[in-house]
Amino acid sequence: MTGLALVRHGQTDWNLAGRYQGQTDEPLNAAGMEQARTLADHLDGRRFDAIYASSLQRARATAEIIAGRLGLAVHIDPRLKEVNLGEWEGMTVPEIKARYAEVWDARQADPEHIPPPGGETVAEVGRRMSLAADDIARDWPDGRVLVVAHGMALATLLARARNLPFAEALRLIPDNAQVSEIEWQAS
Repeated sequence: MTGLALVRHGQTDWNLAGRYQGQTDEPLNAAGMEQARTLADHLDGRRFDAIYASSLQRARATAEIIAGRLGLAVHIDPRLKEVNLGEWEGMTVPEIKARYAEVWDARQADPEHIPPPGGETVAEVGRRMSLAADDIARDWPDGRVLVVAHGMALATLLARARNLPFAEALRLIPDNAQVSEIEWQAS
């Protein structure tokens, strides 16, 4: 079994504004950089065999700050990207509800199977993230690995590790720069 420390990236301006980022490549803001440095301080002294990160710059930058403190290289895996939110990226919830009310309601009722227009379902994200976690666990059997990614993406791993349906991921989204520990067995 591989121990995974799941870390959501630090804050961005879009997080602060309540905008859906999805796979839009927004950078960390000053607060997000500070969150990453504080998290690096918190993790200093803990043993990790490797650090993996999403290819999106907000996760990559968070991982690089932590890796610098821990003396590890960052392995980039594009499968660790956030959910693709299609036409909703860059919008706030009130904007989405006003423009896409019917699809919003359908996705709230069944996020596992209903995607935003042009985007991914939560189940699709969960399958992609599970494949990435399986590969990490195979590469680091009985190891401890830090995985820096995104809210919904990480929530799908939390759901699977807790034997919950992917639909439950909406309530498991971690805060920025939060660490969640799970054990992962490759399928």
